[in-house]
Formats: sequence, C-alpha cells, structure tokens
Amino acid sequence: MIESGIILLNKPRMLSSNTAVNIVKKAVGAKKAGHLGTLDVAAEGLLPVTLNSSTKLFDMFLNKDKTYITRIKFGEHSETLDLEAPVTKTDDKIITKQALEKVLKRFVGTFDQMPPKFSAKKINGKKAYELALKGEEVPLSPKRITISSLTLKNQLAENLFELEVSCSSGTYIRALARDLGEALSTSAVCYDIIRTRCGGFMLNDAQSLEEIKAGNFKLIKPETLFDCSQINLSQTEAEKLLNGVMIFKDLPDGTYKVFCNEFLGVGKLENKRLHLKLRLN
Repeated sequence: MIESGIILLNKPRMLSSNTAVNIVKKAVGAKKAGHLGTLDVAAEGLLPVTLNSSTKLFDMFLNKDKTYITRIKFGEHSETLDLEAPVTKTDDKIITKQALEKVLKRFVGTFDQMPPKFSAKKINGKKAYELALKGEEVPLSPKRITISSLTLKNQLAENLFELEVSCSSGTYIRALARDLGEALSTSAVCYDIIRTRCGGFMLNDAQSLEEIKAGNFKLIKPETLFDCSQINLSQTEAEKLLNGVMIFKDLPDGTYKVFCNEFLGVGKLENKRLHLKLRLN
C-alpha cells in the first residue's frame, strides 16, 4: 500500500472532485483518500489529494488562500452561472476594460458573498444544488470572504475577460462573476475556472490523471508541510504519547514535528510537557 502523503492532481473539467479522488485512490492503491478543497465539476486545476493518514490534514487547510484564473463573459446568464447549464438570457450591453477595472476595485477586501444556489453548500443536510434541481427554494445565507487581489489579465473578445483572483477559502468564483455583472448592470457567466494555487501548492507541480495512473507522480510527505523543529522519541515515549499521555522533554516550548522511526504527527510542548496536536501515524 502506498505511504501517507499528498499528490497534486490537475483535475480535468466535467469531473467531480470526489470522483477524481476515487480515481487517484484506486490508481495508487491507497486505503483512504480525500482532498483539500472542492473544485466545481466544470472547474479544473489544482486539487491536492490526501492519502491514508494525511486525510487528517483537512482541517489544517480549511483557511488556506487560493488563486484562480477565470474567463467571464458579460451579457449572458445561466442558472448555474457557468456553462454547466445553457445560456438562457443575453443583453446587448458592451463592457469596456476601463469600466471593468473600475468595478474590480470594489471587490478587493473583506465582504459578505451570497453562494450560488447551484453549489455543494449544505442546507439542513442537503446540498443546495439538489434543492435547486428540484425547483425548491434554496435558503442561502451570505458568507464572509476576503479577496486579496483581483486583476484583469486580458480582454479575449467582446465582453469576454480573463481575470486572476486570489481569495480566502470558501469564495465562489461563479458568485463573484454574478456580482461583477450586477455591478455593471448586466449578467455574467464563468466560461471556465482554473485553480492555480492552494496554500503553498502550485498547479505547475501537479500531475494529470493519466500521469498518476501510469505511476508518474510525486508523493509529498506530510512532515514537509510543517516549518518547525523535530523531536525524536524512543519507542517507550512514542507509545505513551500515542496513548494520550504527556511526556517530559527539556526543550523550549513550541510546536514540533514528532518522530519515532516515522513521522507521528505535530506536537506542542508547554512547560516541558509534550502532547500531540495532530496525529498522523
């Protein structure tokens, strides 16, 4: 069985994140697998896939910033705010680069964003898109997000623009397109969404499904994600720690990577007493 770690997948379009994870899990022979941040079915790009005990890293990545490249077409509307649904309405308003750049400045900062009704957001145990597909009311609440940068990269055609967005976790790029359209007194559709960064992981380092199936991938060891000193324990110390018993270590207080032949997890030393904050063995 493959060791615990992270594989950076370049997820293709029209494949759900969970389906992509299951393909990777089967291809590499992992017992368990997860991912660090859902991508829309119609979106592509960086999807960090966690294997075996590294699935416990999920909470650590909940608040990691992400970067996207998106192409937005103004003057068009679809129910899903992307091309998963057909364009049902259009208008003749022409959006200039100057008008768009002026509006972009309003969306840099921290504010409340209303999620799309076609999303995986849970409402009373059901996903929002499941309710929307049934024609039921989708009682969504706004979420506080932060957009740290929003840049116009290029105008590709009339009303079609390429933007780069760096934002907090939980930001919906489709909802951003919708809100930009409203700010310009028109509608908008995401033609594509590509995630290029997730925390410190970059799309340039990711592999395709075909490469992973062929065994051409890099397994990132979980201990490399933590920038702190290392503690090496004896077998007796490790057994105590893994059983929830704090052990004495005459070292400065702080966070440490804990090893006993293998990486056990991340520990915290307080008043010379060590306990595990995150167990990864």
